[in-house]
Amino acid sequence: MDISIVIPLYNEEESLPELFAWIKRVMEAGGFTYEVIFVNDGSTDNSWKVIEALKAEHRETVRGIKFRRNYGKSPALFCGFQEAQGDVVITMDADLQDSPDEIPELYRMITEEGYDLVSGWKKKRYDPLSKTIPTKLFNATARRVSGINNLHDFNCGLKAYRKEVIKNIEVYGEMHRYIPYLAKNAGFTKIGEKVVHHQARKFGKTKFGGLNRFFNGYLDLISLWFLSTFGVKPMHFFGFLGSLMFIIGAIAVIIVGISKLYAMNHGMPYRLVTDSPYFYLALTSMIIGTQLFVAGFLGELISRNSTERNKYQIEKTI
Repeated sequence: MDISIVIPLYNEEESLPELFAWIKRVMEAGGFTYEVIFVNDGSTDNSWKVIEALKAEHRETVRGIKFRRNYGKSPALFCGFQEAQGDVVITMDADLQDSPDEIPELYRMITEEGYDLVSGWKKKRYDPLSKTIPTKLFNATARRVSGINNLHDFNCGLKAYRKEVIKNIEVYGEMHRYIPYLAKNAGFTKIGEKVVHHQARKFGKTKFGGLNRFFNGYLDLISLWFLSTFGVKPMHFFGFLGSLMFIIGAIAVIIVGISKLYAMNHGMPYRLVTDSPYFYLALTSMIIGTQLFVAGFLGELISRNSTERNKYQIEKTI
């Protein structure tokens, strides 16, 4: 199979028939073998009924996954990636703001130019300022932290991947924003970008608030940086900080004690060690250092016994 198109969606019943018809026209014009995987992320409207109707009419090309409740975009992509069979996997949003006309060129960049991942760049956007300004700040921060300096739009829903990429990365939580960073950490370093057309939303309203997305994205970026740097060796981070604080505290306690002994031996006035505020600061430093050291041990245990964080309740698969 040439192409798998994974489409996560939440309450997009109006746009699905038009989106699939558009994809079908593009795929048939290009002579591609393909599948479209709709992942219904707990929609409360008739989105699943629309997917079932499309499946009944186009049994060979339409597939569907239905979550029992709303989990988010990352879980939807994770499950879609598990089912994808195409040599090239395309992700796109279901709101008609991503153009299927971009798919043939994205496919060519993967198969002919050898990219592992190609991300779309919506250079001209039709979103409100409340969404575009946080997006620009978010992308600038993501470029700085990830080191992928050629991407302008990390969170663009329209992306293309070699099959090996999506089968070797784990998208969880809200990490869909950082799939290029996840791919880079997995060793897929040939990452490109393509300017894509951004269309104004035709039905409904956006499901993601700009300010909320910015703060969540910032926290996720910190988490991903930490995991990529210390995820398999948390003791290196917590153990270093803990040891440093403990040593500083221990040295401070010794200095306080030596100061008292010096004063006693030379007949100088002195006070109890416990009357010195420096003693309590040093003691606090040693306690915090010990706690950080223990946190490192716990991190090591957790990293070796990770839970099933990508297990979701799937109600139905067609």
